[in-house]
This record gives sequence, structure tokens and C-alpha cells, in this order.
Amino acid sequence: MPVILGCSLTLLGACSDPGTVDGQASGAAMQPDPQAMSVVSCSELAGLRIAASDIGLPTTGATINSAELIAGTAEASGNGDYCKVLGAIHPLDYTAPDINFQVNLPANWNGKSVQFGGGGLNGTLVTGLGPYVKQPAGEATPLARGYLTLGSDSGHRSAGGFDGTFFLNEEALMNFGHMQIKKTHDVAMWLSQRHYGEEPRYNYFMGGSQGGHEGFDAMQRFPDDYDGVVAGYPAHNVVLLHLSALNYARALAADDGAGWMNPQQIAFFTGEVYARCDALDAAEDGIISNVADCLEATSEFRLDSEANPLRCAQGNAAGDACLSSAQIRMLNALDTPFDAGFSIYAHDIGSSSFPKWTPFEGSTFMDGGNSNLGASGPDAALQRAPGVATNGLAIAQDLSLDVMADFDAREHAARIIEVASKLSANSVNLDRFRDKGGKLIFFHGSVDDYIPVYSSIEYYERLLARYGEDEAERFVRFYTIPGMGHVTGVFSARLASLDALEAWVERGEAPGELVAFDANTATAGRTRPVCLYPAWPRYSGAGDMNSADSFDCVLSSGD
Repeated sequence: MPVILGCSLTLLGACSDPGTVDGQASGAAMQPDPQAMSVVSCSELAGLRIAASDIGLPTTGATINSAELIAGTAEASGNGDYCKVLGAIHPLDYTAPDINFQVNLPANWNGKSVQFGGGGLNGTLVTGLGPYVKQPAGEATPLARGYLTLGSDSGHRSAGGFDGTFFLNEEALMNFGHMQIKKTHDVAMWLSQRHYGEEPRYNYFMGGSQGGHEGFDAMQRFPDDYDGVVAGYPAHNVVLLHLSALNYARALAADDGAGWMNPQQIAFFTGEVYARCDALDAAEDGIISNVADCLEATSEFRLDSEANPLRCAQGNAAGDACLSSAQIRMLNALDTPFDAGFSIYAHDIGSSSFPKWTPFEGSTFMDGGNSNLGASGPDAALQRAPGVATNGLAIAQDLSLDVMADFDAREHAARIIEVASKLSANSVNLDRFRDKGGKLIFFHGSVDDYIPVYSSIEYYERLLARYGEDEAERFVRFYTIPGMGHVTGVFSARLASLDALEAWVERGEAPGELVAFDANTATAGRTRPVCLYPAWPRYSGAGDMNSADSFDCVLSSGD
């Protein structure tokens, strides 16, 4: 039986989608009167209340629970002296959770801010104290660089993993979907005005995965609030992503899990892919950069016939050094785009389909050291958890539903369309962000097993279709990084994206190729060029293979 924890305050906007134009939300906080707001010390911030009128989306205001001056000598982070402010933004619906936030006000403020994104389904407080997404080792954190930093729990506390029970409250769903971004931003601006006497000159958003999704929300829905966004491997198309994730989990579980691959079989399969593809970029370095030629080189691995050299005799399971017919079918299912059967977006913001995963491009299925297919069986597969949480709770709104067996997207089409308008950030109408001078840098790893790189490629190609290449280059840079997964990858990239964003926004220096550092222990310190899509790095044939200087960004093997 469906369970809905409700909100009866829809007339005030808490439980309805904010006013949008082509997917961009309205709502600007009232600007504080500087003459009416005296500058206060860190300790004097504690206990203050922020009026609902100072927050640009519906709330009942916010409370500063504590404000503590942290000495730079008190932490090993090197963040310097700062004022740590903790507080809560209160909902309209009394059954909805608060949005808990942290804002850090550095003593050496540089006049700028960085808002940090979350991860997964959020539910833990993002403190803003640590490194930004894929920050290189040894680089100072944004807070240490003098940035005002901020983050939140997005409006719920989680038991861990993909706990989606908060989806049953519509205001909590809306806060997670996008509203917490604006609400937390506005609170931070109020605190900046009270403590420093002014708001930041530049406001940036940085995050990866769900945090990258939130970066897309920031520029699409609240473009007036942000000057630049860095989004790594964004889960922007999250509703279709989680429908596709459910399809992924079902492919693994089909025929009583006959297509599931244990870690030894994964190692066999990926070893064969790398044997065919590693050298196609002129460097046998454990990284597949020439993806197009790799897909051609592994084409016979998709065949369920004797022409497939990886297939077990007659297609019957026979140990860890061959693939059964069921396993080949499973890999082909992952290699096929998912189609919901109906368009879940309106106008220019997407369609019914989600791109394929990357089994034949060099995916190891072992991102972060764990089998994404489930080390013990398909029930433990990574994609099962978000597929069940989002579709069972945000869409079907039913705690008792057996999502794997009984969820049919077509039966929930209206709710899927509604939830997609609240959770996804798939619009390519970035006119307001562009017109105010906003800049976007986003990147994605070629072997991301959590969110396939093709999701970002599809978004970028739609951007090009809207703006054309020359116009898009004025405000967007998109990079693909061979070998980078979601958590780690065979090339665990770290790149100085904040430096690149600062140079572009503040000095007009548009980024070209970047340089990434490998954070893997065995290959720590090696570097590769980060090429603008669709280019990829090819070894020049001379020089240190561990140095980016020995690689060129090319468009094809013939360049």
C-alpha cells in the first residue's frame, strides 16, 4: 500500500515545483539592507535567526545554532583561522526535516565563495572543510585559500548507502532535488553580509556525482547566484539514470542470476579487453584512451556464437576463463541504451532514453576496490540500490513494493514525469547563466561504472545543438578522462579545476587542455593531458610514458 508522508502547504509552494521557464527556477532572496545590518563577530552570530524573506525559496526561516572561532593551529587541515557556523533551515511542512548547513567564514577571506555538492542520496552534512572534487594532493583547500565555503545535508539525515525513505515527504524530496542549493546559498550570503559587511564578489559551485548534478542545478535553476561551476561525472539526468540502474540490476538477476560474473570472471573478461585495446593509443600503460577503435576491436566479444573467442563451449558455464551465453547476453544488455518507452521531460530537456554503460570500453566493474556486479551475487550489485530506492520510494511511494519484480515504469509514467521535473537537471537552456558571464567546466571518466560517460557526452552534444560550437566555447568546457572511474579507476585523476575556473571567470583566460595527476598508489605521480572532448591522449612515441608532455590530444588514430 502506498505510504506518503504529506505536506498540506502546497499553496505556499513547498510541495510543488518552483516556477520555471524552460527548466530554470525563479526565486530571488530579498537583498539585506546594509544600513540595517551591523557587522558582527563570529561568536555574535550564534543564536541569530534568518527571516524567511531573506531566503529566496519557501521556508519558515533559519536558525544559527552555533558559531565557533576555530584556530588554524587546532586542526591538521591547514585551513587557517575561520568561523565555523552551524545551523538549520526550517521547512514549511512540520513533518519535513530541517536542512542542516555549515558555513565557514575564513579570517583571510578572499571575497569569494565555494559551495560544495554532496554525494549519493546525500543525508550527511557537507562541511566545506576538505578538498574540492578531484583536487590534486598537496593543493590548499578552498577554505585555506580564503574562500567562504558552505554545504548542507540537503534536507534529511540518512542511515547510509542509498536510504531513500526521505522521498516519502514531498518537501524533503524537493529540497534534495534542488531547493536546498538555493536555500543554503542564500543563508551563506546573509552570513557573509553580517560578518564581513558584504557578499562575495564571485560564487562558485563544485561537486562530483550527485554534487555534479547539484552544480548543474545551480546553473540551470539559479543562474543569477553563481559565476562558475565545476561538475565532475554529474548525475544530472538522475531519474533516467536510476531507471537505467534498475534495468542494469535486472539484467544481472535475469535467469536466476545466470549472467552474473564473479570477480575472477570479471578479471578474465577485462583482461581480454585490455589485451585488445591498451596499445591502440600507442602506449601500453593500463589505460584505454582510443575508445572508438577499442569498440571495433572487441566487437566479436558481443557474439553469442563460436566466433566469440571468449565464449565457453556451447555457451555453457565452464569456470572463470570463459563466458557463458547468459553472461554474454548480460554484457550486451549493459551495452544497450535503456528506453523508458515515453518521454519523461518536456521541451528541450531530454527524451525517453538513457545511454549505454561501458562494458566493452575498459570498465573494470571494480571501481573503489569492490565488484560493482556484487561480489557475492547480483543481489549485492551496486546499481540495485539506487534503482530500488528512487523507483520504489520517490516514484511508486511504496515501502512494501518489490521493485525488482513488480515495478513497471509505464504504470508510473505521470509520477516519473513529475519527479523528473524536481530531481533532474537536464536542461540545455543556459541562456541566463551564459548572459551573466557564468562558466561551466565539467568532466567525466571513460570507465565510470556508476554513471556512464555517455550521459555527459549526450548532454554536451545537446548543448552544441542548441548553441553551436563557437557560442558554446564562450562558456562551456567538457573533458573526458580515459581510465578514470567514479571513485578511483585505472587512472585515478586529480586536476586543478578551481585554478582553471578562477582564471576563466576572473581573468578571462579560457582553459584548453588540462593536466591530471594519477592518485593510484602504484602509479602515483604519472600525468596525462586532459583533452577537450572529443579528443583523447595518444603517446607521441618518444619521451617518458608517465609524463603528460609525451602525449598529444588527437581526434583519431590517424591524426
